Amino acid sequence: MIWELGTLNLGPVKAFNIMRKRYGGFENVGATKDDCKNFRARIHSYIGQYDADMVINRLTDKKQFMVDYSFFHSVDENKRLTDLYKMVFVPFTGIDNHCRNVTLGAGFLASESIESYKWLLQSFLNSFGKQPNVVVTDQDPAMKQAIEAVFDKSRHRLCMWHIMKKLADKVGHQLCNNEDFKRRMCDIVWTDSITPETFERDWKLIMIDFGLTENKWIDDMFGMRSSWIPAFYRHEPMSGLMRTTSRSESENHFFCQVANSQLTLVEFFNHFDGAMDIQRFNHRKNDHISRNTVPDNFSESTLEDDAMKIYTRSIFADQQTELQGTLSECLPMETKIEEPFLKISMKDWKAHGDGLLEVCFKKGEDVIALCTCRRFEQYGLLCKHIYFVFKMFKVKEIPNKYVMRRWTKDVVPNDLNNTFDITVDGDDAHKKAKEVAYEIMQTGEYLIGNLIKDFDHLLIVKDRMREMKEMVDELRITKPIDPKFDRYSRLIGYEKPNTDDPPTVRVPTGIRNKGRGSHKRIKSKKEKIISLKGKRGQTCSHCNIKGHDIRTCKVLKGEATAADKVANKEGRKRRAIQLEKDPNLVDEEEEEVETGDEEEFEESDEAEDSDFECEDE
Repeated sequence: MIWELGTLNLGPVKAFNIMRKRYGGFENVGATKDDCKNFRARIHSYIGQYDADMVINRLTDKKQFMVDYSFFHSVDENKRLTDLYKMVFVPFTGIDNHCRNVTLGAGFLASESIESYKWLLQSFLNSFGKQPNVVVTDQDPAMKQAIEAVFDKSRHRLCMWHIMKKLADKVGHQLCNNEDFKRRMCDIVWTDSITPETFERDWKLIMIDFGLTENKWIDDMFGMRSSWIPAFYRHEPMSGLMRTTSRSESENHFFCQVANSQLTLVEFFNHFDGAMDIQRFNHRKNDHISRNTVPDNFSESTLEDDAMKIYTRSIFADQQTELQGTLSECLPMETKIEEPFLKISMKDWKAHGDGLLEVCFKKGEDVIALCTCRRFEQYGLLCKHIYFVFKMFKVKEIPNKYVMRRWTKDVVPNDLNNTFDITVDGDDAHKKAKEVAYEIMQTGEYLIGNLIKDFDHLLIVKDRMREMKEMVDELRITKPIDPKFDRYSRLIGYEKPNTDDPPTVRVPTGIRNKGRGSHKRIKSKKEKIISLKGKRGQTCSHCNIKGHDIRTCKVLKGEATAADKVANKEGRKRRAIQLEKDPNLVDEEEEEVETGDEEEFEESDEAEDSDFECEDE
């Protein structure tokens, strides 16, 4: 259980505490907290210098048995991994047919140089065989040059959020808090409903009105406007799906929950496989919901029924909202005939600007519908304006040309290649095992889908499956116990090379990359100011001279020098002024003399601060 909980980013101590609660006390765990720590140490000892070797061998085996799996690595002259290790984790994030994040691939870089990124992007291209249409990143210059060199046919888009986040620092917080400035900037930056010409005109007017014509950063951002402003991506297919790196940031957070920078390669890949299992499970769950459940039909129109049959649940919800918008948000204004097309002008009450739009429509066997909002071109989904025209001309089903396959229920086959790692001998046996497993999965989905409302029969199925599970558990228990190292190998899923030779691939030495921060706790401004002042000096309550207390006061003992007497005189004057302002100080001093608590309290505080700083270091 320690290893399994470790894949959730829980250390041996937390794993021990979970087992203590789970099994009802310390005595029922069967091990101590130190045993749990030592277990992990023994795992690390077992891996040893073969960390990279074990991972490379495992990934090479997966590449042989999994058709759609790709893996690349490279080493330097010392046989150390040059582009694969824990320093920089680079996931490639896409969007699945449920509009959820999906990890297309991932890489490890030993440095964030142009050559490293080129190697990674070329490996990605070799795996997929096709360049992506649009790549969204931040303003990293090394990444920019690598994308231009490798993905020469892709459109490189900069993250809008990262750029707009810098606006306050570049133009001043006072201007950024101006409501008129914020409204006018957001109206032209965040919308894809305006043309590039409109954006350029309004941008220049804003800069003139607010005195930003001489701002160099503003000029630089305007110069690269075609790389980040949505208005310049209106004609780019599917460009509306990603404008910022927010999906990538979400993926980073997702992986941080199951991994950390202190893991070995073997541990990290086990954690990574666990994260991928979570992602695949969520995808299968969404597939099951889309295929086996029926959502509500609010409008009871044939178009909504057709969308329900075609699209996944989340995409159907989007199309349902668009269909509902045809009832309350669209108003036809004028219809023109320009053979063979009809041009219908309408007003959208929720659209950007004046809300005036135009739909170009041709009825017949080959239905054509184009809207000036360009939602279908940017997202692959029809807009409310086209649905309004379909209803107007009695189009009962969504034409096939306007159904983008990437949003349909069956675009991702329920293939077991990426779901189960079935290790059987021989290609034929491997294929048969997958077919049987696939049939079991289909049968399970069928039973649940058909008996979900028949509770009694559902309980019968559950009991039968529980009996089979117990039978499988008994088979596992009665198997002979493996030798210790075989148990470790089976536990972590990686086999150590059966040789005393040095590893063929060695782990790299640590490299400090840009953007890497300190592991120390970030101190507040107040803490920094206090630390600059240093330790608070002691002041004697008798002579009011700094540097000693009443127990070591020379004036009180009669050992004062002439300088001490002068200082004592000045101190008594200051003390008299303090007592006039607060007479209660006399009682507090008497209590301190009796107990001596003040000095002990200060020393205790100092000791705690010292320990804390030492742990930080």
